[in-house]
Amino acid sequence: MYKLLRAPLRPVTYSRWLHLCVPLLLLAIWMFINPRWPWMPLLIVVPFGFVPWVRLAEGLQAQFLLTPQDRGSDDSGISTAPSVRWSDRWRTVLWLEIRLVVAGAAMFATVFLPVMSVELVATALGHPLNSDPAIPFAPPRWAAALLAPLPLVVLIVLVTLLGELITGIARRLLGPSAAERLTALEARTEQLLERTRIARELHDSIGHALTVAVVQAGAARAAKDPAFTDRALNAIEETGRAALEDLERVLLVLRESAQPPSQRPTLAEAGRLLESARASGAEVDAQLAGALEKLPGPVTREGYRILQEALTNVLRHCGPVPVRVRVEVAAGGLDLEVTNPLPERPTMTGGSGSGLRGMRERAALLGGEAETGPYEGGWRVRARLPLERIR
Repeated sequence: MYKLLRAPLRPVTYSRWLHLCVPLLLLAIWMFINPRWPWMPLLIVVPFGFVPWVRLAEGLQAQFLLTPQDRGSDDSGISTAPSVRWSDRWRTVLWLEIRLVVAGAAMFATVFLPVMSVELVATALGHPLNSDPAIPFAPPRWAAALLAPLPLVVLIVLVTLLGELITGIARRLLGPSAAERLTALEARTEQLLERTRIARELHDSIGHALTVAVVQAGAARAAKDPAFTDRALNAIEETGRAALEDLERVLLVLRESAQPPSQRPTLAEAGRLLESARASGAEVDAQLAGALEKLPGPVTREGYRILQEALTNVLRHCGPVPVRVRVEVAAGGLDLEVTNPLPERPTMTGGSGSGLRGMRERAALLGGEAETGPYEGGWRVRARLPLERIR
């Protein structure tokens, strides 16, 4: 009831009214051609329903006029894609048929009810219209004055109800098909995965840079050696610059969501990570074997991030300790292993464990696996990423 009372004040009422009146053009043209067969337009529109682009045009018109407040969003429930399957074509045909029938009802209300109001006003003024009156009875002048607004009120109510009816039918017949829903779901899933990946990259990159900066600053203060302090400042500068580059790239992806991520660091640039760890005081024994530069993009990029997170965890929780790094391109996969001893008193503790979980998630997304935990009195990160599925 409240919606009916608000209907005259809502712009969507009149946009839906316009949508109801659009098919009247076809009906009016046909009435000039052959008024004896008023049902013929129902047959004329059938072939048009099988044209794929008619569904697109009808969907756009329905979005603009029936659901203007939700235009361009998933909430409209109306598709703006051409027909692909025969089920889409048949639904379009049914939509065109129903739209003509509802338009006929709207035409009757739009023409007949205002005429009734005009006749009631004329009767109230004492000048009744004698030619083919729309009022079935002749009311007295005072009753005609009271009844004059009633047909217009009924008109608004009918237009509102017909607008709600045609909107519900449009969502049903012009709504996305099962294949379109699946495609939209896949796109939404890809978007969520991309956001998760961006958040993980920010954690890895910025976390690594801050860890290196904290460790370097603490070591320089403890060493009290100008030469070591210069090296520490240089390492902090280089690590900070690399982190800023990563941050700018991620922000660019966030600003332009349609742009795919590009120029991410790969294992071919693993030397930068190893030098950064060495500059922080860690003794890094690295073994890099195989054609790292020929690895598939997803494997080499995720492998770089796993290695980065492993080295970051070493510096964060154990400080400058000896680290063994092994990266090898083996038959059918990439093996990555980082081991380090556990000191009796770790230099830094705490954390939510999101880094270890992130490494396992990265490996699992590529069909591989990552293991983290104690190993021979120390700590080991081991990951294996398959190559066959990626190629």
